[in-house]
Amino acid sequence: MVSLDELDDYLSSDEMPDDCMCISDLDGFIHGIACSPVTIQPEEWVPVALGGHVEGIPDWVIEAIITLYGGSISDLSKDPPEVEPIFWQAKEGHVIAMDWCEGFMQAVALRNKEWLRLTESGNGVRLLTPILVHILDDNGNSVMGIPQEELDKTLNAAAQEIPKSVAGIYQFWKEQS
Repeated sequence: MVSLDELDDYLSSDEMPDDCMCISDLDGFIHGIACSPVTIQPEEWVPVALGGHVEGIPDWVIEAIITLYGGSISDLSKDPPEVEPIFWQAKEGHVIAMDWCEGFMQAVALRNKEWLRLTESGNGVRLLTPILVHILDDNGNSVMGIPQEELDKTLNAAAQEIPKSVAGIYQFWKEQS
């Protein structure tokens, strides 16, 4: 079995396109796919994760990505659901969840229309909030309008809520079906 470090090393290597996801955003993307209100086939989402290309990608890379997805589905299906996001760790010790959250939202974007039921429900918006607060514009400002001086504290608190939020999103869709 391939380790996450081996997969991340390959995904961040010069052999991959610049827009290929690395391990943190890939994990967020996979969790978003797993939480999707409709099934999205690997033939559609794997190329997105790999920067639009699967030609020439070693089989072990694709297999490792599919295995990561299967593990996420399995963990979310447990009672209670288990979510252990792969966040980056800053030298100062705090987690950096932005890439993970961007990956999750890329998965949402694949089926934006279907996700509307979640975003239009009061509880659904609350479930997405810990993820959405990590989305920043090109200038590093919160797209949710969080003042810069409060951003670090807010991001740290929100990162702690992501596992519970993802489990809640998964449950929300499970109850809808």
